Amino acid sequence: MEWTALEYLVKFNTYFNRIKHFISQSLSQCDLCGSNLSSNNVQNHLLLCDACFTDLPLFNQAIIQSDLLNWPAINRGLPDIYFDHLFCLSPYLAPFTQWLPQFKYQGRFELSTLFVDLLYQQWQKGDAQHSAVDLVLSVPLHIKKWQGRGYNQAHLIAKKFAIKIAAPYQASTLKRIKQNDSQVGQTGKQRRHNLASAFMLAEPLSENINHVVLVDDVVTTGSTASEISKILKKAGITTVTLVTLCLTLPKV
Repeated sequence: MEWTALEYLVKFNTYFNRIKHFISQSLSQCDLCGSNLSSNNVQNHLLLCDACFTDLPLFNQAIIQSDLLNWPAINRGLPDIYFDHLFCLSPYLAPFTQWLPQFKYQGRFELSTLFVDLLYQQWQKGDAQHSAVDLVLSVPLHIKKWQGRGYNQAHLIAKKFAIKIAAPYQASTLKRIKQNDSQVGQTGKQRRHNLASAFMLAEPLSENINHVVLVDDVVTTGSTASEISKILKKAGITTVTLVTLCLTLPKV
């Protein structure tokens, strides 16, 4: 049986409306427990109910003065770093161990809004170091990995976060020119060796840029951010603040 163009259009609209209804219902329920969200949470783009939000394993920014490098155990666990501050949302624990792979590999782009909202809420609790950001950058992917995945998760976060803090964002300033295999399980020394000469400045920085925020999703040894920070410091940047969703806690 052949369908006319009108019948195709009707069928398309039916399926489209079903999908739209499903998405609408999904976004009005807590992403973790499935309970209905309050109108306030929906209005603020949070995918969590109040109870699940309260249970998130967020760092206490007041205790660490919004800089994890003030925590001695973290400082010892991140040797040979070149960034000046580390602003992080949470240890790499549940539910972030569930969310980040979904965001990174399964295209759950709506999570970027949740992440940025959470980052900004915590950022507002920060010290004066957060008030004068001249530029936001994101850790770049190698072109082959970008083509395979289709997007750079750090870029999606950085672009929205820059809007939140009213700072300019440049997506093409940094370029990854060396492709490495997965660094999971490697030591900090091995990562630093593999990342040597992996990045470059694809375009010059303005002379009035002093404080740069560098955005990534997860930090383990800090090697990637440090390699980029070295390049930025050589280009005249005074301060680099690494902003990341999660930190893999060092063993102490």
